[in-house]
Order: sequence, then C-alpha cells, then structure tokens
Amino acid sequence: MPSLDFDLEESHFRAFYAEQSAALDTACTAFTAMVAAVVTQSGGVEIAKVEGRVKDVDECIRKFVRKYRPALEENNTPYEIQHYITDLVGVRVVCLYEDELEKIAAIVRGHFAVIDVTDKVTAVESTEASFGYKGLHLDLKLSHAERTQPEHAAYAHLPFELQVRTIIQDSWSVLDHRIKYKKSIPGELKRRINVLSALFELADREFRQIRDATAAELLQAPDETAEPLPDPATADNPQAPSKAQAPSSELNAFTFLKIATHFFKDFEFEPSKVDGFVDDIQAWSRGMTRARFNALMRETVGVVKRYKQHFEEQNPQASFNPYTVIRHCLYLSNKTAFRPALRNSARESFEAWLQEQAEPKLQ
Repeated sequence: MPSLDFDLEESHFRAFYAEQSAALDTACTAFTAMVAAVVTQSGGVEIAKVEGRVKDVDECIRKFVRKYRPALEENNTPYEIQHYITDLVGVRVVCLYEDELEKIAAIVRGHFAVIDVTDKVTAVESTEASFGYKGLHLDLKLSHAERTQPEHAAYAHLPFELQVRTIIQDSWSVLDHRIKYKKSIPGELKRRINVLSALFELADREFRQIRDATAAELLQAPDETAEPLPDPATADNPQAPSKAQAPSSELNAFTFLKIATHFFKDFEFEPSKVDGFVDDIQAWSRGMTRARFNALMRETVGVVKRYKQHFEEQNPQASFNPYTVIRHCLYLSNKTAFRPALRNSARESFEAWLQEQAEPKLQ
C-alpha cells in the first residue's frame, strides 16, 4: 500500500528493483533492438547509434527525491516510488541533424504506444536567457499487439524512455554532466558554460544548413547528360558563340554525381568516397571537365559493361561495382593517362579480354 513513509517506500522500491532486475535487463536488450530495427529500416534518416541502459537504483531514488517527493509530501499524497520512475529502462537514438528528431519520433509513434512526450528542444528555445540540454524524450510502452506476444511476456508491462538526440546534443549532454557544482559555481563560470552551450547549439544549426546547402548545390550542378537545348543566340546567326559551346567547368563532386547517377541509377555513391575519387581523377588527368568526363563515359561504358559481364561470369565472388566500371572506362579512354586507375592484375585481365575481342573470328 502507498504511504508517506519515505524510508519504507525506499525499501519497497529497492526490493521491487531487485526482483525486476532480470526482467529489466531483458527488456533493455529487447527494446533497444526493436527501436534500432524500426528507425534503421524506415529509411530517410541516418542514425549514428542506438543504445540502451537500465537506470541505477540509487539514481532512481535521487530522481524521485528531486522531482516528486517534495510535492507529494506537501500535498499529503501517499506514494510508491516505482510508479514515478518511467525511465527504469532507457533507449537513446542519436541522429545527425536537429530536424530529424521529430522524424524519428514520428517513426516510433507508429510502432509503440506513447505515454508522454517531453520536448526539451522547444523548452530551451522558448527562453531568451538560458541554454542547456536539448533533445526529445518519449515515454513509451509496447503496442497492444506486441504486449500480447508470448516472447514479450517477461517485460510487456514495463514502460521505457526513448531519448532522441543529435550528435551535438549528445556530446553536450555528456560534457555538461561532467561539470560539478553547477548551482554553486561563480557567475562568471556559469556565463562561460552558457557561452559553450550556445556554441554547441550554433554548431547543430550550422551542420544542418551546410547539409541543405550541399544538397542545393548538387541540384544546381549542370547536367552534362541532358540533351542541349537550342540556343536562341545562334538561331539567326550560326557563327555567333553558343552557350552550349562555352567551356565546360572542371569536374567536381557535384557534377560527377550528376553524371555517375545517370549511368548507375540504382547505386548510392557515398559522399566521402566521391570526394576522394574525383581527386584521383583530377590527379590522373589535370583539368578534367564535366563535359569530357561525360563524353568518355558515353564512348566507353558499353564496352566496359560487356567486360563486366564476362568478368563476373569468370569470377562469381568478385566485386565489379560502378567505381570499378568507371575506372575501366577512364583507362579505356586514355591508357597512358589513366594507367594508375587500374591495378596491374586488373589491367592485364582487361587488356587480354580486349585483345580477344579484337581478334578475327574463325569461320
């Protein structure tokens, strides 16, 4: 029965915690795996990590004392501590950008029953003079359908807290918790903490804006694969300089992606690899333009795709991905300049196949 005797209720809670210990560990493993599966399989949001933890019993009691005990005893309301600790099991999802917090929340709302939501991003941003931890907290439990499944019986009754943070918010939270005596430190130190928090918040915003600007840059990149439109400037005067004849700009990551995704529509080119690959191309052939790259791909990709088919028939376990195709296309277009694009063994195999194709067939 609930009471106002804190020592008694603390003893009851410790007994409850010990009794539930195995179920809590099992629940933590299960909830973490379920959340990870839901958010990673949904697509559209890149997840940095998903992790879970069971809250320490002493930490639970400190939280109750700090947040709930004064008001309950002031109002003469009997209590049982376990009913006020909804985050015995916690799962944390860390994403990259702040505008993905709500996307993740929407995803999990579709798979779990929502008990409560705490939006600490809005809480912090609604004040003018304070900074601090930002993130989205959801108190969840299994959906009705999941609670009835036999494999969830041991922990179907347990709620759990989901914390959704960006990498920046997660880093700030870890560092912020290492600062001791925050309520007692001098004002100058508090001000410095606020300045640091503001810098973390600015970093979150800047990374998001850089992502958006990069995406916009990619959309605006000229498309060499498209058929050129008629130039009105040359309609009446064929000798006039045409925009289509203007010098093409140097190949970069954005124009490379426009061209590469035209030839390999179902392949996802990782940005970090694209940067390095374009650097390699420019090292092999200084001043490579987007128009020249597109032209050499058009001229050679048919031959290389036939070789790819032959290679994969001969080497079923080997990989011949789009980067490998492009390397062979580059080499085929200029065997001297792009000799470094292929290893010796790959070059020798390709040359042997090319020689075989060039030999006249016996009747």
